[in-house]
Amino acid sequence: MVLVKKQRSNCSSNELHVLAVDDSFVDRKVVERLLKISSCKVTVVESGRSALQFLGLDGETSCVGFDELKVNLIMTDYSMPGMTGYELLKKIKGSSKLREIPVVVMSSENIMTRIDSCIEEGAEEFLVKPLKLSDVERLKDFILKGDDKNRKNNNSNSLSRKRKSQDDLVLPMPMATLCSARNHDFPSQPKSMLDQPLQKQPRLVQTD
Repeated sequence: MVLVKKQRSNCSSNELHVLAVDDSFVDRKVVERLLKISSCKVTVVESGRSALQFLGLDGETSCVGFDELKVNLIMTDYSMPGMTGYELLKKIKGSSKLREIPVVVMSSENIMTRIDSCIEEGAEEFLVKPLKLSDVERLKDFILKGDDKNRKNNNSNSLSRKRKSQDDLVLPMPMATLCSARNHDFPSQPKSMLDQPLQKQPRLVQTD
């Protein structure tokens, strides 16, 4: 059975959609509450398999239309039956479509080998439970700054492409054409009046 619970609200420019994955009912409630306090839109699922189905990575079409519902951050517990948070992380980072989504792994056990493995696999951060509001707020600020930077880069790239397209409209004269023009015998220009030789004017003879 797939448990998917969404907290819907009106979208705004500073609102994040977070997918929270945890097999513990209590921990799901804790992370959901903290995310709501931070004005985030929340989707909670109970397992890694449910998360894959939500994201459309299980070979089937996403049950909630993922293409229309952008996910800004994925927070997953490490120790879950069936599929661990580490395995879910590898699935997400192995997807060309979803690898850019930041993934945060959570665990009640502070085991360095697990932390190192998750960070090396591409996790944005590894948080030790219990999760605190300051953790969520810090993650939210980090993701929002990243989105603003990406938007600025996209706008800059778009402007650069536009300028390049305009520059391409003015084509330089090919070198062969330029050389041909220089070697061509053009008709000589008429000399100025100052360069013309003076001609004698007929003398008027006055008769009686």
